[in-house]
Amino acid sequence: MSQIYQFSVTQSNGETLSLNDYQGKWLLIVNTASECGFTSQYEGLEALYQQYQPNLEVLAFPCNQFGQQEPGDNQSIQNFCEQKFKISFPLMAKIDVNGDNADPLFKFLKSEKTGILGSKAIKWNFTKFLVNPTGDVVKRYAPTDKPHEIEKDLAVFTHS
Repeated sequence: MSQIYQFSVTQSNGETLSLNDYQGKWLLIVNTASECGFTSQYEGLEALYQQYQPNLEVLAFPCNQFGQQEPGDNQSIQNFCEQKFKISFPLMAKIDVNGDNADPLFKFLKSEKTGILGSKAIKWNFTKFLVNPTGDVVKRYAPTDKPHEIEKDLAVFTHS
């Protein structure tokens, strides 16, 4: 069993979600923010989610570590995402992705796929990690990589 399946995360409603429940599916794990220049990527994430269901799960993790662009509480973030972007994929509770209080899942993701020049730190909102159905982290995407660009990797990985 891949190490990613050992993690449990907290959803925005306070319920615990075991990543073990996602064995056999692709996962796109993203740190998000509601007041970021990349916030419109929620629309593309929802489009990917709709197109690849039930084989892909998108998991969004709001984070306020970059420019204080996610100031709200979990409920207000959930309301914003549902009303403005009509997201239907799971939204998690707000977390830290860097530093001493970084969520264990993000510590793991960063150690599996480093950024440019081997950096483990997440540089900004909307960094994305693609995890294959056996739980391997196969790619890390920069905040500037748009969700529709991930589609070509899904096509390559699912047909290789």
